[in-house]
Amino acid sequence: MNFVLPVRVYYQDTDAGGVVFHSSYIDFLERARSEWLRSLGFTNAGLMKEHQIFFVVRALEVTYFRPAVLDDLLDVGVEIEKTGRSLMVFRQDVKRGEDVLASARVTLVCAATDTFKPVSVPRAIRSKLEN
Repeated sequence: MNFVLPVRVYYQDTDAGGVVFHSSYIDFLERARSEWLRSLGFTNAGLMKEHQIFFVVRALEVTYFRPAVLDDLLDVGVEIEKTGRSLMVFRQDVKRGEDVLASARVTLVCAATDTFKPVSVPRAIRSKLEN
């Protein structure tokens, strides 16, 4: 993975038995993509303000292998699989040590904040991806 975000599992992420809810993994994936974007020098709020765009999830496929539990320290990876004019496809893994707990393929579309219609990914972001 090109970018990895450490994430601690908190009580709010789990059921009464301390097992992470399946939907919490989606939150972890989102958080990692947001921090990946920040590592490139961008924020979601900044993109909305400066470029009038935001990224929306078009498709999401998650495969769960093993459960994470309360207090686990996880590594959530982000890697770009494909880019298009207005979309980016990510491969993401959630790991505990060397064990892959969940794997995802996430497709984001770049959309205009005023129309919600697809627009080109800004050149500023594309140039960072080419490096």
